[in-house]
Amino acid sequence: MSDGWLTEEEGVIKVSVIDAGLLRDMVNAGAAVLERNREAVNALNVFPVPDGDTGTNMSMTMMTAVKEVNGHDYVKASDVAEAMAKGALRGARGNSGVILSQLYRGFSRALEGLDTVTPAQFAAALKSGADTAYKAVMKPKEGTILTVARVIADDAMNQAQKAPDDFQELFQVILASGESIVKRTQEMLPVLTQAGVVDAGGWGLHLIYTGYAAIINGERIEDAVFDTQLVGEADSFVDDHDLLGEITFAYCTEFFIQEMKLPVTDEDIDSLRRKLTRLGDCVLVVGDHNLIKVHLHTNDPGKALQLALALGELNGLKIDNMLQQRRDNQARKEKEQEPVEEKEYGIVSVSQGDGFSSIFKDLGVDEIVEGGQTMNPSIEDLQKAVDSVKAKTIFILPNNGNIILAAEQVAHMSQSRVIVLPTKNVAMGIAAVIAFLPEDSAEENEARMNEAAQKVRTGMITFSVRDTDLDAMHIKEGSIIGLNNGRVTVNCESAGEAAVALMKEIVTDDDGLITVYYGADTKPEEAEALGEEIAELYPNCNVEVHRGGQPLYYYLLSVE
Repeated sequence: MSDGWLTEEEGVIKVSVIDAGLLRDMVNAGAAVLERNREAVNALNVFPVPDGDTGTNMSMTMMTAVKEVNGHDYVKASDVAEAMAKGALRGARGNSGVILSQLYRGFSRALEGLDTVTPAQFAAALKSGADTAYKAVMKPKEGTILTVARVIADDAMNQAQKAPDDFQELFQVILASGESIVKRTQEMLPVLTQAGVVDAGGWGLHLIYTGYAAIINGERIEDAVFDTQLVGEADSFVDDHDLLGEITFAYCTEFFIQEMKLPVTDEDIDSLRRKLTRLGDCVLVVGDHNLIKVHLHTNDPGKALQLALALGELNGLKIDNMLQQRRDNQARKEKEQEPVEEKEYGIVSVSQGDGFSSIFKDLGVDEIVEGGQTMNPSIEDLQKAVDSVKAKTIFILPNNGNIILAAEQVAHMSQSRVIVLPTKNVAMGIAAVIAFLPEDSAEENEARMNEAAQKVRTGMITFSVRDTDLDAMHIKEGSIIGLNNGRVTVNCESAGEAAVALMKEIVTDDDGLITVYYGADTKPEEAEALGEEIAELYPNCNVEVHRGGQPLYYYLLSVE
């Protein structure tokens, strides 16, 4: 069959050209794979005063490229490439992000005017990107993202000559080349050799190309397999602030030049780059006649700004004192090495909303793990939180029925004494924390906290995601429903109406406190109005209204 860029040979779909839609999907996939592995890339950062974490910088740069690419419907592949380059430049953060933007700038230039892209043209665009990035850096170092981009591009060019109509084979070579050169970067830079890791930027670029390949091969991104061995032992590495010696130029200076006073040529950009080189090092001057991004380390940022003002207006100005950064990093390192006295008790709580997190912090909870109805934290997430609390006995509040088993596994695995309180929602968790008394024994606290949590009766207001018949109720998709201690008993037109109906089921004459926690999608004034209505209905109860910030649920109602 044929679909412009698809052919079928012996049951295997082959991609012979990339059109605008396919290139857009590739960019999105590359960004997704990089974001998924962002923290692993961050773990490879070894420099003492980085401009920012490499994975975060590259991922945020990619996200702005994706935003630009997805902002319009493009007909030509060249238009997608141009949008990608424009977005990456605007969002470039740190050296790695700027270099990535230059890879895309050269890539875009090579594809100018093309409706679709062949394997040979794609390989040539990779080569153009690598060349452009090398030119943007005054003193390029081998063993960095530049090396990885260049080697992959060279290998891609050779492959495209052998098989000019097969993108699958081209990307097999790109990924194999990327994995090989990324591993070799550890041998190219002494700082990487000493740290025992590969270059972070190079690995980030390889991850982006992995996303590209997944789309070309018709794979789902979540099914892609990554070689985690590339990460090395980064997690155990401790930054050595003497690796780079003394800081000669103290101020990391970044800004954009826009709204040019006169037409700006490549010669003008080269001239600015040469002048800035005399003021410091790590100079990057990239862009075109519409927008230029500048990065340098210098002792005279004012002079650098004056030179730039001769071309146009300045925007996005950022000046960091790297000497102070080093002092702060050293102080933080020394503080982390200080022995921490183990206290008697600690509390770890799962939360599902910024409001609830603030409440738990105010109540003295040591560590908060984000999670909830749609995002249950892993055992590893809970274990890390427990490990960070230096206490003889640690209470875990799962605050969700689906998290209790994971918490119990952590209790079995932990070297500390861990007690899991089977709280099924955050209201129960709050009641348990309030009941905690630091002067009592662990057994007394466990019994009292459990008792306080079990006394809480809860109602939750949300919406139905489908039509259903439940007991005597016919519930339509999108209608507001109320859950009485986990069971759907209310079906109404509005959240406020459902909350009042639920209160009539839950509140008894013996109750004295009703708490309304409103969610992320509920307006504060609506929540306050609901609180006043409930207070009128139950004058013998104290009624409190707090922001929970929980997703999906308009209200969580607590009665005790």
